Amino acid sequence: MNPLTNSKRIYFIGIGGIGMSALARYFNTQGVVVSGYDKTPTTLTDDLEKEGIQIHFEDDLSKIDKEATVIVYTPAIPADHKELNFYKDNGYLVVKRSDVLNWITENAFTIAIAGTHGKTTTTSMTAHILRHTGYGCNAFLGGIASNYNTNFWSHENNTVVVEADEYDRSFLKLAPNIAVVTAVDPDHLDIYGTAEEVLKAFGQFTDKIKQGGTLIQKMGTEFNVDKSNKTVFSYGYDKAAASFHTVNLKVVEGSYIFDFVHPLGIMKDVVLNMGGLHNVENATAAIAIALTLNIEEQKIKEAVAAFKGVKRRFEYKVKTANKVLIDDYAHHPEELNALISGVRSLYPREKMVLVFQPHLYSRTQDQAKGFIEVLDKADEVILLPIYPARELPIEGVTSEMLLNGMKLNNKRVMTKEALIEWASATSDKLIVMAGAGDIDVCINKIQDLLTK
Repeated sequence: MNPLTNSKRIYFIGIGGIGMSALARYFNTQGVVVSGYDKTPTTLTDDLEKEGIQIHFEDDLSKIDKEATVIVYTPAIPADHKELNFYKDNGYLVVKRSDVLNWITENAFTIAIAGTHGKTTTTSMTAHILRHTGYGCNAFLGGIASNYNTNFWSHENNTVVVEADEYDRSFLKLAPNIAVVTAVDPDHLDIYGTAEEVLKAFGQFTDKIKQGGTLIQKMGTEFNVDKSNKTVFSYGYDKAAASFHTVNLKVVEGSYIFDFVHPLGIMKDVVLNMGGLHNVENATAAIAIALTLNIEEQKIKEAVAAFKGVKRRFEYKVKTANKVLIDDYAHHPEELNALISGVRSLYPREKMVLVFQPHLYSRTQDQAKGFIEVLDKADEVILLPIYPARELPIEGVTSEMLLNGMKLNNKRVMTKEALIEWASATSDKLIVMAGAGDIDVCINKIQDLLTK
């Protein structure tokens, strides 16, 4: 029996995480008593508390819910966490977020978007199209959709759109009807060890697609796919050989307009009001899903044009004639490369200042060569110290290590405090901030400084 069937109280350890908070919101709407712990207050935990969810920020056994029947935790929680160990040692049902998503989706029509990058925007765009067109879905997003200012919504249609996370092999617990694979670049090598193991895991994910289901795979992602029990389509915005692709792409006043080619014809004059060529790629996958569901083309076009993006995914924080500030979650070399290329396509003549906060010592070490090559593509680079998240330092792995490898002359490492001081005096027009750590705490301050 599904453990969620009779669960009236659920406790989350790491409730403020983007994926965990979506689950917390889901159960809160189902009438379950939801509470939890997180390390620090954030805008997201503030929002959860406003929705009636009780949260505390100390690892304190006196504040936990001892009547909870299911305990959900994130792998980022340290092994010596007192609350987690109390629940484990006292016979509670303690599970990961991926287990809960498995239980929620097992009896639903599930659309799962996987990939080492691109999945959050593609998932959000897909869920938005289904919502905007009236098709309807339950959405579990890895980011805050700007149209709705949330990472979760529900609908009576038993269709689930979910981000399928490869970290900790979580996505292998899903069995989708439609799956998308956006990218398979080496990442999370602290989990997988080698690039080959990453590819193997994506092959295993596509094996989970239900009999007669559909795989929509980005052209160029090479891994083993069993095509005997599923329909396989390819996509690529600039790949003429792909099942789904774009033609006649042009930039008009900061938006992209293109024609969309699909197996049954061509959809003319699609408008995407979002920066970055990689977001044209993400839109290609999202539109492909909508067409697979037989949603009307005109409704799809209207939904795409209305999409406002995802917080921290090529998000304009300032966009005036004199100042542009773009905020992005990019934390892998391929993501940074896509971000820089997207900015260049919209602002080819402007000097680009890139502020980047590396995320994780292990990723910085594993991807150092790629980071150095991509960072050199900016006109000026400011590096913040590495954000450690769940990791301890690795000797010799620092932001200075990246800086010393770069050929670019205009480069430096700054603290967050020094960055704020720099922003208060800079005359530069185009500033791009990127990273998956806590760089976003600087964004609002810099936004205020630039708008003044």
